[in-house]
Amino acid sequence: MKLAILSRSPEAYSTQRLKIAALDRGHSVRVLNTLRLSIDLAGDEPDLLYRGKQISDYDAVLPRIGASITYFGTAVVRQFEQMDVYTPNTSLGITNSRDKLRSLQILARHDVSIPASTFVRDRKDVSEAIKLVGGAPVIIKLLEGTQGIGVILAPDAKIAEAVIETLQSVGTNVLLQQFISESRGRDIRALVVGDRVVAAMRRVAQGDEFRSNVHRGGRAEAVDIDPEFERAAVKAAQIMGLKVAGVDMLESDVGPLILEVNSSPGLEGIEGATELDIAGSIIDYIANQVAFPELDVRQRLSVSTGYGVAELLVHEGSEYVGQTIEAGLRNRDITALSLHRGTTVIPNPKPTRIIEGEDRLLCFGNLEEMRSLIPARRKRRAKMKSLPDHPLGEED
Repeated sequence: MKLAILSRSPEAYSTQRLKIAALDRGHSVRVLNTLRLSIDLAGDEPDLLYRGKQISDYDAVLPRIGASITYFGTAVVRQFEQMDVYTPNTSLGITNSRDKLRSLQILARHDVSIPASTFVRDRKDVSEAIKLVGGAPVIIKLLEGTQGIGVILAPDAKIAEAVIETLQSVGTNVLLQQFISESRGRDIRALVVGDRVVAAMRRVAQGDEFRSNVHRGGRAEAVDIDPEFERAAVKAAQIMGLKVAGVDMLESDVGPLILEVNSSPGLEGIEGATELDIAGSIIDYIANQVAFPELDVRQRLSVSTGYGVAELLVHEGSEYVGQTIEAGLRNRDITALSLHRGTTVIPNPKPTRIIEGEDRLLCFGNLEEMRSLIPARRKRRAKMKSLPDHPLGEED
């Protein structure tokens, strides 16, 4: 395998470990400074230049994109994707995970447990927002902070309002989040590679510090996480579109709460704490995927007019509950690609399998037939008294 590692810090621990792990396995590897790449759209097909010269052919690229160059870095990764170079972390996945608000919106949409969070822009809405996340103390986060920078614990509502007003006055967007008291000063970092957690550590803050980041002086220790935490970490990474990710979780009274999904996780702390060859696991995964890459099913199977891919939820009481897949779907020109039942995923389910209530089916077939299976959209229940969109005296 010929591998390119995108990194502005070739001497950094993580970059060096990945390079050495690739070389030890007989692969060809080169570290490319992301900022020295140029996107070439002038030719007949997408291309990249490195230091002004046409780039070599690579089998795979491993992005290590820092927060300060997210826009340009993801554009470079996207160009590699257009050139059919495999990447474990897609440009979209990196973009989604880098923005804290965007990532939480996506996770919440897919029923992943997160701390109660809210985002407001008008200072008149701050007081109500604090109540929505359970009241003070409350966590205030900058939307693009890293390594614990831009995370503030406000002990009471007045201080929270003052901090938010100050930050917003200089054009800084902030996120309000519930303070999980039972996990104060501790969190779990799980390193996800592919569809499994290859290592996990607990980070513990020191002294009065509530942030457990190693960069803030936190202590790291190896930990064997429960299956519930492993499933949550893998699900969060996959929803983000990341095959290599560091997933940060809180140990709450109600189970794992996802804090953040990091697309360029550092390896020094977790390799030191666990004494595992995590870099080697990442390289092995990439090499296996280059030989047998995953496909975007929704794009590849949506090219026939009138046919496409859709996810169908079978509600309790549906006429299809109790029918076989053969009778319920195949006779309507629909093929079930996978069946999600609770926490179990059944790939290529047999035609004789009985459909149950709350089954979620990923299907390919006739779009009109699939539309007829989708129930009327459920109306949301209001959490509070609804207000008019334009109260008297206010304008857009």
